[in-house]
Amino acid sequence: MQMNTDSKTTISIRRAAERGTAEHGWLHARFTFSFANYFDPDHMGFKSLRVMNNDTIEPGGGFPAHPHQDMEIFTYVIEGELAHKDSMGNGSIIKAGDLQYMSAGSGVTHSEFNPSDKNQTHLYQIWLHPEQPGGAPRYAEKPLGDEAKANTLTLLFSPDGRDGSTAIRQQAEIYFGKADAGATLKLAGDESAPHAWLQVIEGNVSAFGEDLSTGDGIAVENFTDDLTIVAAAESKFLLFRLA
Repeated sequence: MQMNTDSKTTISIRRAAERGTAEHGWLHARFTFSFANYFDPDHMGFKSLRVMNNDTIEPGGGFPAHPHQDMEIFTYVIEGELAHKDSMGNGSIIKAGDLQYMSAGSGVTHSEFNPSDKNQTHLYQIWLHPEQPGGAPRYAEKPLGDEAKANTLTLLFSPDGRDGSTAIRQQAEIYFGKADAGATLKLAGDESAPHAWLQVIEGNVSAFGEDLSTGDGIAVENFTDDLTIVAAAESKFLLFRLA
């Protein structure tokens, strides 16, 4: 659903129930944008944002070693754990509430598995196109846990790595929002990066007068005033500022 809020700003809502799906026994996937065998020409990405997959992995399930190239890859674990190994020599277990960043650059191979024999792993995997192709692969982890302050936007990733964020290869900023019921959070307008995507991890928030629930996403183009987010319940979300 797309609508205009003024002469410049346009918003489009992607409801959780409208996303593409895939069921593979060990994997239950929800696709905001076209991915793998799910294709929708109206949902091919937003600006540099290309993939927004919401996956549930059954105990012991996962993706064996596979290659990536020229993509900025972010994984946020909502519940459970994710075991990661890659050709850069990294090997770790990403726990619930934490984020992983991998810049595939000129090429990298990695595997991802649910290491538990009884608990599901629930996560988001997000891809952004890099500003330029190539470069040596990069890897970083962001152990959020309880460190993200309530009722504020925590800058996780940015082009220049400012304010303790991790530098990425795209003109994009990624924020983690954690809000109590009734809290209001704001992202100031920026003419150099006037677009945004808000993805609700859990809870209920509103933006531009639109109510959003768990799994919903909203695209905002050409906003110049503050982007105001109001939490109707205790909520967590990811917010992307995009050029």
